[in-house]
Amino acid sequence: MNLPSFGKDNSGNMQVFVFKTNVNHQKDVIRLQNPLNRLTQKNERWNFDLEDCDNIFRVETWNNSAAKFIQTLQQYGFSCEEL
Repeated sequence: MNLPSFGKDNSGNMQVFVFKTNVNHQKDVIRLQNPLNRLTQKNERWNFDLEDCDNIFRVETWNNSAAKFIQTLQQYGFSCEEL
């Protein structure tokens, strides 16, 4: 499955970021849940597709940059590359 990735949008629209990660297990997602929730607002969403060969991490956000999500995953010892 090929998911779209949209960069920074200055028009006030929601941004969609898609990342390749090495997050392999549900226990890893649970470990990341609190820090990722702190980066996102109530009406924003994030998820992992652990069945995809690239362990896709997808974020729908209004205010954040891709770099903040990459940095957070890296702080927890995971690789994260924007697609």
